Amino acid sequence: MAEKAQPVGRQRAGSPEGGRPPTPPAAAAPRILVVEDEPTIARAVADRLTAEGFAVETAGDGPSAVERARSYEPDLIVLDVMLPGFDGLEVCRRVQAERSVPVLMLTARDDETDLLVGLGVGADDYITKPFSMRELVARVRTVLRRFERAEAPAAPDVLRLGPLEIDQRARRVRRDGHEVHLTPTEYDLLGCLVRNPGTVLTRALLLEQVWDWADASGTRAVDSHVKALRRKLGADLIRTVHGVGYSFEVPS
Repeated sequence: MAEKAQPVGRQRAGSPEGGRPPTPPAAAAPRILVVEDEPTIARAVADRLTAEGFAVETAGDGPSAVERARSYEPDLIVLDVMLPGFDGLEVCRRVQAERSVPVLMLTARDDETDLLVGLGVGADDYITKPFSMRELVARVRTVLRRFERAEAPAAPDVLRLGPLEIDQRARRVRRDGHEVHLTPTEYDLLGCLVRNPGTVLTRALLLEQVWDWADASGTRAVDSHVKALRRKLGADLIRTVHGVGYSFEVPS
C-alpha cells in the first residue's frame, strides 16, 4: 500500500514537526587547559570540570603545556607551579608573552613570596593544595566571569589619558605610542583605576571590583599587580596613598 502523502505547508522549513522553532545550538563550552604532573590530580580536576560543562585538555610538563596552550587556545589555564621540564611560572611567562589568557595557579606552597611571584608573571588567581573541587570550580567560574565582563567595551572605544591610550574593544594599551602587553588582570586593574581618575580606591574595593573577592584580608594581590603596572607603564601614573590604596593620576 502506498504511503499517505504528507500535507504540504503545515510546517515551516527548518522547523520540527508540530511547528515548534528549532532549538538554537548550544554555546561553545569554555575551553580549560589543566597543567598538572600528578596524573591522579590531573584526572580528577579534568573529570570534575568536564562534568561542570567545560571542555578540558591536559598537559603534564612545562614544554607540552606551552605547546598545548598555543594549539588549543584555552579560555583559561589551571596551572600547577611545580612541573617537570620547567615550572609553572615559566609556563605562565611564555604563554602570556604570546596571548593574554586567564591563569589560575595551583600551588602546594603557602609562602606569600611564592604567591606574589606567581601573580607577577601574569597569574590571575591562585588556590593552595589541598583544595576542594567545589572551591576550584568556583574560582574557575569567577575568573572566567570577570574576564568575560571586562571584554564588553564601554564608550568611547578608545580612551586617551595623557601619554596613555587604551583601546577598550581590542583590550590593548599604548604608552607614548608604544604598545604595552598587559595580562588580563593587569588590564582590568588599570581599567578600574582609569575610570576613577584622581580618586583614591581602597585595596578592598579593588579586590572586590577586579578579583570578585569579598573578603581577602592579608592578600597582597593588588600591590603585586600595581607594581607590575608601574614596571610596564611607568611609575608616574599610579599614586600610592599609604594605608588606604591607589589612585590614577594623569600626567600634566
